[in-house]
Amino acid sequence: MKPASNRFNAKDLWQKDHDHFLHPWTHFDSFKKEGSLLIVEGEGAHITDVNGKRYLDGLGGMWCVNVGYGRKEMAEAMAEQALLLPYANAFVDMSNAPAAELAAKLAQLAPGSLNHVAFSTSGSCSNDTAVRLAHFYHARRGEPSRKHIISRHNSYHGSSYLTISIGNRDGDRTPNFHYLSDFIHHLSAPYPYRRPDGMTEDQFTDFLVEEFKAKILEVGAKNIAAFIAEPIQGSGGVVTPPPGYLKRMWEVAKENGILFIADEVVTAFGRLGHWFASYDVFDVQPDIIVSAKGLTSGYLPLGATIFSDEVYESISQPGPDVWFAHGFTYSGHPVCCAVGLKNIEIIEREGLLDHVKVVGDYFEKRLKELESLRLVGNVRGKRLMMCVEYVADKATKAHLPDEINISKRISNLCEERGLLVRPLGHLDVMSPPLTLSKVEADFLVDTLHGAIEEVTHDLVKGGMLPAVARPIQHGGN
Repeated sequence: MKPASNRFNAKDLWQKDHDHFLHPWTHFDSFKKEGSLLIVEGEGAHITDVNGKRYLDGLGGMWCVNVGYGRKEMAEAMAEQALLLPYANAFVDMSNAPAAELAAKLAQLAPGSLNHVAFSTSGSCSNDTAVRLAHFYHARRGEPSRKHIISRHNSYHGSSYLTISIGNRDGDRTPNFHYLSDFIHHLSAPYPYRRPDGMTEDQFTDFLVEEFKAKILEVGAKNIAAFIAEPIQGSGGVVTPPPGYLKRMWEVAKENGILFIADEVVTAFGRLGHWFASYDVFDVQPDIIVSAKGLTSGYLPLGATIFSDEVYESISQPGPDVWFAHGFTYSGHPVCCAVGLKNIEIIEREGLLDHVKVVGDYFEKRLKELESLRLVGNVRGKRLMMCVEYVADKATKAHLPDEINISKRISNLCEERGLLVRPLGHLDVMSPPLTLSKVEADFLVDTLHGAIEEVTHDLVKGGMLPAVARPIQHGGN
């Protein structure tokens, strides 16, 4: 078979994309000048652009190509199900075989009594479902005033009208959009690297928990439906919380009758070496887990909101006029669910969870070496969910001026050298396929290392950085 890049006219395809496709999070000034990097093929951890250039995909698509590209059996599962039954209505009392099988499989894999599943088509829709489910649950229990949602700064929970409002990532808020605010509250991000000066991590955790308690007093526990949290904040900077933080927040929520929603759209299905991270990594038993991305490894759009027996028993109490009036045309789509089942089968059969523990720990250790570089203030994350934060001054942790566009400068050099990482403000983020090998991990780290050093040299040469870095004063926080 000839390469996919030979099937397209690169210039013509670029122009069509440029003229007609409104991309998520388009920055119009740069897009109009530069257009898109057009990808036409993928295999394993690599992708190929329309000009035939091959890259190691350090992004894993968008945190999602867990089993890697080019899986023939995934395509065969799609084709087989599409021929058998390409679509099925799942409203009210209709269903289909793959949806029923996948719901049962997710109930088996999820921690505790999370035995019930509402399917959707994305993480955004799954989080939207989780919030509506929380509202419905409290109303059915006789507490209809519980409508408020507690979230965190720098969180990301989707881009629907509701979920973009619940999230509060620095780069997502623009005056050109409107956001819901009357029932949504945001606490401080559990961001240890940028905790207040002079505060230990334990003191920082105490501060965050007390802030949550104060917010509950302010709003009133009887008015709060749920606390929503990513175990590790993803697009908000791969922020790994300080030890004990999530469990203590869960305990406070539980004491106050507040549902705990774990947004595991990124962390589920192996990225940290477990099916789900909440319980196995952070010792938290959520009432609701939200998942998508790795559920099908991005091969087809599918989301799942997985919730407990307690929630189900409350919402399903007898009542002739009670309807859970929420869902989507494509809820439980048979082709998507068939692919989800095949994806889980591959992860199980190939032992990818254990593979991630080995290669992920190696990758994490190697990336930590970058903290010796002048521009690198912090390397953080866990296993195959990692991030590098750049600073102008390690002592003050001050960022470089925005106009330098540091993460994009570095990612552009990486791209030239056959590596894709995701630039986000002052960060470069990595979430490669779970199939990543140690050799590929070395290429990723070494390429990024070289790009950071070259950009540092260019900034010094251009007078944007002093020739000698100021030494860090140890003994502070």
